[in-house]
Amino acid sequence: MSKAYYVTTPIYYPSDRLHIGHALTTTMADTLARWKRMQGYDVFFLTGSDEHGLKIERKAREQGTTPQEYVDRIVATFKQLWQKLLISYDDFIRTTEERHIRVVQQIFQKIYDQGDIYKSEYEGWYCAQCEAFYTPTQVKEFEGGLCPDHGIPVEWIKEESYFFRLSRYADRLLQYIEDHPHFIQPESRRNEMVSFIKSGLEDLCVSRTTFDWGIPVPTDPKHVIYVWIDALTNYISALGYGSGDPKFEKFWPEAHHLVGKDIVRFHTVIWPIILMAAGIEPPKEVFGHGWLLVEGGKMSKTKGNVVDPMVLIDKYGVDAIRYFLLREMPYGEDGVYSEEALVRRTNTDLANDLGNLISRSLAMIERFAGGVVPEPGPEEEADRELRELAQSLPQAVDVALDRYEFAAALAAIWKLVARANKYIEDMAPWSLAKRAGAGGSAAGATGKGADNGAAAGTEDAAWARQRLNRVLYNLAETIRVVTVLASPFMPAMPDRVWPQLGIEGSPELASWESIQRWGALPPGTRVHRGEAVFPRIGEQGDAAVAEEQGAKNQLRQTAPKEGKRHKEHKEQLEKKEAARVTEPETELISIEEFARLDLRVAEVLAAEKVEKTDRLLKLRVRIGDEERTVVAGIAQYYRPEELVGKKVVVVANLKPATLRGITSQGMILAAVGDDGLSLVTPERNLASGAKVR
Repeated sequence: MSKAYYVTTPIYYPSDRLHIGHALTTTMADTLARWKRMQGYDVFFLTGSDEHGLKIERKAREQGTTPQEYVDRIVATFKQLWQKLLISYDDFIRTTEERHIRVVQQIFQKIYDQGDIYKSEYEGWYCAQCEAFYTPTQVKEFEGGLCPDHGIPVEWIKEESYFFRLSRYADRLLQYIEDHPHFIQPESRRNEMVSFIKSGLEDLCVSRTTFDWGIPVPTDPKHVIYVWIDALTNYISALGYGSGDPKFEKFWPEAHHLVGKDIVRFHTVIWPIILMAAGIEPPKEVFGHGWLLVEGGKMSKTKGNVVDPMVLIDKYGVDAIRYFLLREMPYGEDGVYSEEALVRRTNTDLANDLGNLISRSLAMIERFAGGVVPEPGPEEEADRELRELAQSLPQAVDVALDRYEFAAALAAIWKLVARANKYIEDMAPWSLAKRAGAGGSAAGATGKGADNGAAAGTEDAAWARQRLNRVLYNLAETIRVVTVLASPFMPAMPDRVWPQLGIEGSPELASWESIQRWGALPPGTRVHRGEAVFPRIGEQGDAAVAEEQGAKNQLRQTAPKEGKRHKEHKEQLEKKEAARVTEPETELISIEEFARLDLRVAEVLAAEKVEKTDRLLKLRVRIGDEERTVVAGIAQYYRPEELVGKKVVVVANLKPATLRGITSQGMILAAVGDDGLSLVTPERNLASGAKVR
C-alpha cells in the first residue's frame, strides 16, 4: 500500500484577484504534491477559498450584489490562475459549501458543550481588512491608530461574542511543540511561537453579531462563527471529518500546512488548540515561508504594489514563473521580486545553462551520430564523476524538499546542469568526431611503415568513436535525468523535452524508478532537435541569438562548395554550433607573468551591501587561517545571503585598494557575459586557502 501525503495551502480570501505572493505558496505546495506522486505516494493536495466575513459583506454591498454572487465571481479567477499555473490540486474547498458548514458547526458545538467556549462581551480595535482584533497597545505602537499589518484605520467595536478558552491549553501546546520538534518549521518560526505562547495567551473571540455573512452558531443563530474556527477547519472538512469518510483517517496524520509567515501564529497556536479541544491530533508539520517583497514592501492592494501572475505567465511562460518563485526564495526568509530579476534568472539558469545544454547536446547527436543516441563506449573517470553526481541527486533533492528548501533542491539539480556543460568543454566532442574521421583517412596511407601507421590511425579512430559515443550518450541521459527531477518544479518542461529527446510516450523513462539507475535511456533512440526549450528573454538576448544565427547563415552562403576551403568553413561552423564559445583575441603573457598571480580558494564568512551603492558588496572571507575584507561589484547579481558559505576564487596578492572608505584586500574572480555575471567557484569543496594552479 502506498504511503499517504497530505499537503495544503491556506485558503485565500476572495476580496480581490490573487497576486504573485499567493502564487508562491501554491506553487510550493504543488511542487511537493508532484514530487511525492512521482515517488509513488498517495497524495491529497488541498487549496480553496475563505469566503465569509464583514469585508466580503461590505464589498458585495458596494457593488450592489449578494455576498455569494460576489465570491462566486472572484473564486472563479482563483481557479483560472491555478489552471494557468498548472496547479494539480485534488480538491478545492469553499467555506460556503455545505460539507464545510456542517463540520464547523459540529466542532463549535463540541467545544462549547465541554465548557471551552463561553459568552461574554468584546470591546476593542478591529481591522476589517485582515479580519483581526488588536490590543490598544498594538494599535498605539503603530503610528496614527492604524492596523499594524495593513496600515489602514482600525474600528472600535463593542459587541456580544462567544470566546474560546485558548489560555487553558497553553501548557499542553508547549509540551506538544517540545515533543514534536518538526511541527513548526523553520526553527526561527518555532522559537517565535514558543516565545509568544509563554508570554501568555488571551481567550479568543470566535463569534460576531454585527454582520451575518458567516456560519451561524448552532444554538444561537444571531451569532456567526468568526474567522478562525470557520477558516482553519477547512483542512479537516475537506477530508470529510465526522462523516465516516476514510480520507480523514488516511490523510490527516500526514498533514503538511504551507502558509505565509503572517499567519503562522493562527496555524501553530490557534489551530492546534482548536484541534486539541475537539479531541483531534494537530497537523504533522506547518511550514511558514517568508514574504515575496516588491518595491514598497509586502504586496497588498492597499499599497497598490501587487503583481498579477496571470500577466507574467502570459509574458514569460509558466515554467519561468514557477522556477523563479521557487529558486529566489531563501529558506524561511523574505524574497524580493522584480521583473529584472525574473528575466535575469530565466536567461541565466533556463536559457543559457539548461536550454543550451539541451540544444547543443541534441545538435551534436544529430551531427556526429546521425541523430541516434549511440551505444556508449567504455566509462572513464570523467564519465564516472558525471554519473555519480546524477545518481546522488534524487536523494539530495528529496532531502531538500522534505525540509521545504525549494531553492536548495533546484540548486542541486543545477549542479548537474553545470557539470554537464563543463563536461562538454572538457570532452570536446567535436574534436573526438574529427579524430574518428581522421583515423579512417589514415588507413589508406602507402609506403614504408604505412601498415603500422594505418593500424595506429585506425586504432585511434576506433578509440575516438567509442569515446564520442560515450560522451553523447551521457549527455542524452543527463538531459533525461534533469528533466525528470525538474518536472515537479516545472511541469510544462517535459512536454517540450521528451519529443526532442525521442522518448515521448514512454512514461517508464520519466518515472522515479527510472532515475534510480544510470543508463535507462535506450541506445538507438532517435532525437529530434526542435525549438529552444527556454528561449532567451529581452532585446539583448534576442539580438544575440539573431547575430549568431546571421553569422551562421553568412558562413553557409559564402563557403565554397568544394575543396579544402569548404572543409575549413564547415569545421569552423560545426565547432561554433557545438561549442558555442568564442575565443577573443588577447595579449599573450609568459608563464612567469602568470605565476606571479596568487589565486586562492576563499570561503565567504559574511556579506553585506555597501551603503549608498547599487553594485558593491562588502565580503568577509577566509583564506586559509587568514580573514580579509574584499569589496566586489556583484550586488546586481547576488544577494548577500546567497554568498555566505560559498567558496570563491580570489586574487590574493593584489595590492589593497580603498573603495567607499573600505580597504579591499583582494579581488573576487567572476565570468561576465551578455546575460550577466557568474562567480568562479571550485567544482569540488576544496579547503579555503587552496592554491589555484
